[in-house]
Amino acid sequence: MSDTRRRVKVYTLNEDRQWDDRGTGHVSSTLCVLGSLLLESKISPNTAYQKQQDTLIVWSEADNYDLALSFQEKAGCDEIWEKICQVQGKDPTLDITQDPIDESEEERFEEIPETSHLVELPPCELSRLEEIADLVTSVLSSPIRREKLALALMSEGYIKKLLGLFRVCEDLDNREGLHHLYEIVRGVLFLNKAALFEVMFSDDCIMDVVGCLEYDPALVQPKRHREFLTKTAKFKEVIPITDSELRQKIHQTYRVQYIQDIILPTPSVFEENFLSTLTSFIFFNKVEIVSMLQEDEKFLTEVFAQLTDEATEDCKRRELVNFVKEFCAFSQTLQPQNRDAFFKTLANLGILPALEIVMGMDDLQVRAAATDIFSYLVEFSPSMVREFVMQEPQQTDDDVLLINVVIKQMICDSDPELGGAVQLMGLLRTLIDPENMLASTNKTEKTEFLSFFYKYCMHVLTAPLLANTAHDNNSKDLQEGSTKIKPVCPDNFQTAQLLALILELLTFCVEHHTYHIKTYIMNKDLLRRVLVLMNSKHTFLALCALRFMRRIIGLKDEYYNRYIIKGNLFEPVINALLDNGTRYNLLNSAIIELFEFIKVEDVKSLIAHIVDNFYKALESIEYVQTFKGLKGRYEQEKDRQSQRLRYRRDARPLDEDEELRMEEELSDSYGKYMEAKKGKLLRTAMVGLVDYPDDEDEEEDEEEEEQSPRKRPRLSS
Repeated sequence: MSDTRRRVKVYTLNEDRQWDDRGTGHVSSTLCVLGSLLLESKISPNTAYQKQQDTLIVWSEADNYDLALSFQEKAGCDEIWEKICQVQGKDPTLDITQDPIDESEEERFEEIPETSHLVELPPCELSRLEEIADLVTSVLSSPIRREKLALALMSEGYIKKLLGLFRVCEDLDNREGLHHLYEIVRGVLFLNKAALFEVMFSDDCIMDVVGCLEYDPALVQPKRHREFLTKTAKFKEVIPITDSELRQKIHQTYRVQYIQDIILPTPSVFEENFLSTLTSFIFFNKVEIVSMLQEDEKFLTEVFAQLTDEATEDCKRRELVNFVKEFCAFSQTLQPQNRDAFFKTLANLGILPALEIVMGMDDLQVRAAATDIFSYLVEFSPSMVREFVMQEPQQTDDDVLLINVVIKQMICDSDPELGGAVQLMGLLRTLIDPENMLASTNKTEKTEFLSFFYKYCMHVLTAPLLANTAHDNNSKDLQEGSTKIKPVCPDNFQTAQLLALILELLTFCVEHHTYHIKTYIMNKDLLRRVLVLMNSKHTFLALCALRFMRRIIGLKDEYYNRYIIKGNLFEPVINALLDNGTRYNLLNSAIIELFEFIKVEDVKSLIAHIVDNFYKALESIEYVQTFKGLKGRYEQEKDRQSQRLRYRRDARPLDEDEELRMEEELSDSYGKYMEAKKGKLLRTAMVGLVDYPDDEDEEEDEEEEEQSPRKRPRLSS
């Protein structure tokens, strides 16, 4: 055999019956694909190989392991197909070599006389439609009979004859015949043969196939699928497509997808694999469409030129952005290296500046489509998006920065359930996640981007939170050092949901950004503002505020601890606990868990602050031992401090007495001048050694003042 190499893509079928790209290489006649050796498969005499769409060869190995080779050239596919047929002794003009045979099927096959290997089709006449329908339905349970029927249908041009009968039946309003044709066409689709699909989905046949499928016997009135496809579903060319082959492929793919998703009933458990070839047909069509569009540089250049042109009308821009969205969706069928090239092409054409324009439009459909496109880009390369946005401040103001546009769209989501806001929040979290910055070749990406984000974007993100937790400076209840703040307003469900999303993102920042978020919290006194939300009537929002504080305390950072103590920021949490009363709910458990963490981790500064200021209000809570445990920790630490203080007091006079005796001994051996001098030093030292009774009391009083800050008289309810 010759060993001519041909360029191919290798695909495998996954558990979800979707084709996964395995890479590109060159295939030899032994089905060895080189490209870091993607595939090595020996041509087996008993394996069923199928040739589809002139450039595909599909087969199965082992149990449920389907493989496909997609050839760049038809000539390469034909050559390898001839080699396969040569090994198996088959006719290369056929599109399938044989069908898998299980043991029971093989036994029956041996019993069948040689003359009965071919299925004899009844004449294609109106009077024989019932007989044809029974035949097609009966073979579906047998792989061998399905294959023989498919060969018979292909060899006699039978499909086109059946579709001719459909037109006759429809003209005569022959409902019985139309119902039989529905069963026939549905059964032929379930034969799962690519060669039959090529005929049925051709331009001159596909609408008649759809027509047959309108006459389901289970329906009182036929569906109007053809009317929808020809009148309602309009093919909009945002930019004229001059390639007729590309136009035909787009039309065909849309209609076949419609047949699979809308017309055909959901397959039963026994039929779920009958349409695997139909799925493959659609998949490879999409790959071909994306490749053809991507190769047409003039087309894509014109699309993006009009998308970013200020003179473009809104309706036209809406069509353009919907096209780009669908284009990105189709790109998911590409293999990884081709998908990389695809998105880089979009970036070079100006997809990100275009998104800034369309995401700021009033049209909800356009904004939704733009959000989907943005999600494709962020999923593909967060670094590419970050690199773009960091260059923006040099040429624009803060309000129109892409990330700020995204944040504002999240904040202004009109959906009561905030579906779009949730999606955008997830994209923002991906962009600010340091985990996907680590692998970047630019080692300064994390520092530079986070500095950019906190300088230009964080104030936009926190604006709704700060606006809804503003101080009421005129309130008589506002006292120095108090956390009494005007209640959340408005406290409606949609606002609460939005604030919960913002808090979720800020909590993520506390966990992952350390320095930047710490500086921001301190400068804006952010935790005090967040804890106002503990007053919200929406428990989920109060829990979000509590979770934010819990993450901060969980860091065990003394900077944060001093900030909390100085601001007396436990007060709103304890007020919420007391207001909750004896109700045993999630809020109660979450607050107790916060204090339990402080006790278990023995965060001394917080324990002392809590016991000194709030223990009187908490000591009556006895259904958990958390607060008594905090008191115990506090007393233990106080005892240790007292012991340490006594040790220092006892040790100091002993050392000075020893020093005095040594000086007295040395003074005897010196002259009068030295004795006078030593005597003077001794008197000076003795002044410090005298221990007056009142001194100890004063020291204890000072120590007690240091250990016991002034207690608050009572918590405000």
